[in-house]
Amino acid sequence: MAKLLSRQLFVTRLSFYTTNQELKKLFSRFGSVTEAKLVIDEKTQRPKGFGFVTFKSEDEARNALKAMNGRIINGRLIFVEMAQTAPPGE
Repeated sequence: MAKLLSRQLFVTRLSFYTTNQELKKLFSRFGSVTEAKLVIDEKTQRPKGFGFVTFKSEDEARNALKAMNGRIINGRLIFVEMAQTAPPGE
């Protein structure tokens, strides 16, 4: 069973032109972002259109999720949810 990481968000449907810095700036108005990282395609070295944003606190992450899920950013409808991770060995 996957465990919720209460301070990390999974963000999908981002523009392929979004940068890590833009992602961090977009979410930093909701609190202290400790990391904003896009997932990069190894072959093309371009973003895949999704990434992760980690906040200092669980409350900040929840507020950002509520405010940003379903918003249109750079002409794209984005989705935000709590990040999940598989337990070791899965």
